[in-house]
Amino acid sequence: MKLTILGGGGFRVPLVYGALLQDHAEGRVARVVLHDLDAGRLSAVTRVLAEQAAGVPDAPEVSATTDLDEALRGADFVFSAIRVGGLEGRANDERVALAEGVLGQETVGAGGIAYGLRTVPVAVDIARRVARLAPDAWVINFTNPAGLVTEAMSRHLGDRVIGICDSPVGLGRRIARVLGVKNPAEAWIDYVGLNHLGWVRGLRVAGRDELPRLLADPDLLGSFEEGKLFGADWLRSLGAIPNEYLHYYYFNREAVRAYQQAEKTRGAFLHDQQARFYAEMRNPDAPALTAWDRTRAEREATYMAENRETAGAGERDEDDLSGGYEKVALALMRAIARDERTTLILNVRNQRTLSVLDSDAVIEVPCLVDANGAHPVTVDPLPDHATGLVCAVKAVEREVLAAADSGSRTTAVKAFALHPLVDSVNVARRLVEGYTEVHPGLAYLR
Repeated sequence: MKLTILGGGGFRVPLVYGALLQDHAEGRVARVVLHDLDAGRLSAVTRVLAEQAAGVPDAPEVSATTDLDEALRGADFVFSAIRVGGLEGRANDERVALAEGVLGQETVGAGGIAYGLRTVPVAVDIARRVARLAPDAWVINFTNPAGLVTEAMSRHLGDRVIGICDSPVGLGRRIARVLGVKNPAEAWIDYVGLNHLGWVRGLRVAGRDELPRLLADPDLLGSFEEGKLFGADWLRSLGAIPNEYLHYYYFNREAVRAYQQAEKTRGAFLHDQQARFYAEMRNPDAPALTAWDRTRAEREATYMAENRETAGAGERDEDDLSGGYEKVALALMRAIARDERTTLILNVRNQRTLSVLDSDAVIEVPCLVDANGAHPVTVDPLPDHATGLVCAVKAVEREVLAAADSGSRTTAVKAFALHPLVDSVNVARRLVEGYTEVHPGLAYLR
């Protein structure tokens, strides 16, 4: 099989290749094509992959190109992991929003809208090219905001594009661990929402829901990441365990203040950190894999550091530093390519899963996956408070898609103004003005 990775010069690509190296089954990926607009980043990542493959006799062949059509032609699977505007763009998203006193996180609030506005047109172009050059390919979307971008691509690829995220998987794994579930794969996680906006409402093992036991035990609730972030009292009030990104909603003022007071925003930190890595890779004698491992460990340890500081949650547990999105992607690809049926939490079109949303709305829910793709599992309705958030944020996503399609500046302002974390039409207007000044990729808004 041929796997094409868009954003192939991205820092996390070696995670995907490392997972591929552990797959020795028949029908595995034999060829990996990396595509990126930056030839220097491609060269750096290719060096890391070569060191990863050393001593592995059946390692997938790796090639790299800056020609998008060449990369897509004949692909069986396409992993889309692009970052339009790069990390400099992410840092600008944060800076412009925080100057207005609102959140600039890359997938939540004003920052997520700005990122979506400049990413959707590029993602749509990719979807159209895939439909033309590799009509039988499956697209697995890593690109943030994952739900929004997946929905944009689905308008051209239908159910052959599936969005992934490792946040629900990590959350389910942590809950299973504190409940003493020996094999988390045997647990059914009742999770539903949108990407970075979902809740675990149950965790069933052998038909028994173990979540009430967790909610009734303050010590257990305080022993893992989400319990530390949200606090036991709030989790019991919800009767569910929220995705960690809901901290930006439930503790928004505290999160904004912490980000304003931080020495650097997350985007600025990653920009500087990765710039050092790619600069180091210009030295042909530098040990590529060692440098990458060192940089990755620092990246993972500082994830959501401001939120944890606000909540007094301390350092991340060592067990939570191993990533996971590449494992979800490989499990999804194997299930489709080999008909190895499995259940995964994915971003897919709603169909009739959540009655409050239309059939084309992309949601994040457990799916049964087989050779025919991902099929969302029927779930119980959300409680009113969660329904309100899901419907409000989905409405914003639809305005983002409309603005990207029409180029309407007025619609872009509407998208910002309607978001629950942007509390003023005037702020929304200033955000659009600020973002169009710093992002050439938003020049289409008029």
